[in-house]
Amino acid sequence: QVQLVEFGGGLVQAGGSLRLSCAASGRTFSGYTMGWFRQAPGKEREFVAVISWSGGSTRYADSVKGRFTISRDSAKNTVYLQMNSLKPDDTAVYYCAADRRFLVTVASTYLYWGQGTQVTVSS
Repeated sequence: QVQLVEFGGGLVQAGGSLRLSCAASGRTFSGYTMGWFRQAPGKEREFVAVISWSGGSTRYADSVKGRFTISRDSAKNTVYLQMNSLKPDDTAVYYCAADRRFLVTVASTYLYWGQGTQVTVSS
C-alpha cells in the first residue's frame, strides 16, 4: 500500500504561481512512477504530468507544457508540481497518483491516489 496526501492548493490570480506537494508513505516510494491529474467540475479527470521513479523522465499534457514542472525528492518521499502562469482554465481538483508502470498517463491505470487539493485561478 502507498498512501498519498496532497498539499498546496489554494486561490490565486491568473498569471500567478502555486506549488503542489504530494507526500507518500507506505511502500518504497522510489519504485513508483508518480503522476499529477486534475478534474474540473463536470469534466473527466485528465492527465497533467508524470515523472519516472528515477526522476530522469517526465511527460506533460500539452495544455501545461512550459508552465508546469514536475519533480520528486526521494529522500523526502515527496513529488512536486510547480505551476506558473496559471490560467482560469487550470481551476480543478488536483490529484497525485502512484503506479509501478513506466510513465503511464492514463488515470485508470494508476493504483494509488491521494484525496486531491483544490486549485482555483481567478481572472
